[in-house]
Amino acid sequence: MSAAWSAGCVRARSMLSRRVGAGGARELASRASLEEVLQQLAAGPYQRGIRPGQSLEDAQRAVAATVLWHLRVLAGWLPREGAESVRALAGWFEVANVVEQVQQPGTPPYLLGSLAVSWPRLARAASPEQMREELAASPWGDPGGSDPRTIAVGVQFAWAVRVAERVPRAQDWAAGGAALLFARERFLAEQPLAEPAVRRAAVLLGADAVGSASFADLRARLRGDARWVLSDVDGPGELWRAEVRWWDRVARDALKLLRTTGFGPDVVVGCAVLLGVDARKVRAALEISARGGRPLEAFDVLA
Repeated sequence: MSAAWSAGCVRARSMLSRRVGAGGARELASRASLEEVLQQLAAGPYQRGIRPGQSLEDAQRAVAATVLWHLRVLAGWLPREGAESVRALAGWFEVANVVEQVQQPGTPPYLLGSLAVSWPRLARAASPEQMREELAASPWGDPGGSDPRTIAVGVQFAWAVRVAERVPRAQDWAAGGAALLFARERFLAEQPLAEPAVRRAAVLLGADAVGSASFADLRARLRGDARWVLSDVDGPGELWRAEVRWWDRVARDALKLLRTTGFGPDVVVGCAVLLGVDARKVRAALEISARGGRPLEAFDVLA
C-alpha cells in the first residue's frame, strides 16, 4: 500500500473525532430551542458553518457543508483511486445543487471544489430547459425531461449508478437506495418515470423489477442486492421504515469497513459514510429542537 493511502487512512480515522455521535445528537434534540443547539454546535465539530441566530434551514445546510469540506480535505490526502471513491460518494452534493437550482433558484450552491463532476458547467444553466441540456452533455446524462421533478429523479438515479460502479463496497447501498427511490416515485407519488430514469433504475434493480405493476410485484422482482431494503415492507405507506432500515444498514456496514486492518479503500469509504450519517442525525436534532425538543421519539424515527 502506498504512502498516500497510509496518510489518507490516518487522516480519515482522525476525522471521525469530528462527529457529535448518536448520543450527542439525541441530547441536542432534547434542547427546548434551536438557539440552544446552535450555541452548542458553534463550539463543536460543526463550528465551521454554524452561527447563533441562524434559521433551521441555514443551520442544516451548514452541517452538510461541513461534511463536504471534510471530504474535500480527505480527497486531497488520497491517491487517485481513493479520491475518485470520495468524489463518487460526494456526488450527493452536486445532485443537491442541481435539484435546488431548478426548484429553488438563487439557493447558494455547495462548494464542491475538486470533488465536482460537472458543477461549474451546470451552474450556468439559467432555466430547467438549459439544465437538461447541460446534464445531457455531462457524465450525469439526459434526465429525460426539463420539468424539475424529472430532473431531480434523473440525477438521483444517475448518482446511484455512479456510486455502484465506482465504489464496489457501496453497491448494495446504491441498489437499496435506488429501490427506495423507484418505489417512492412509482407507488407512493404514483408518478411515471422518464425513460432514462427507468433505464438507470434497471441497472441496479433488474429489468423485471422496473416493469412492476404494483408494490408487491416490485418487491418480488427486485434483484438480490436491492431486495433487502423492502423486505417486510407491506406497502408504499411504510417506505419510511425502509428508509430507516437503509440508514441503519449503511451505518453498520461502514463501521465494519473501519474495523479492517491496514490502509485502503475500506477505511476511506467507512469514514466518508459515517461523517454523512452523523450529519443526518445532527440535522434531525436541529429540526426536533426547533419544534421544542419533544417528543424524542420523533428524533428516533428521523435519525
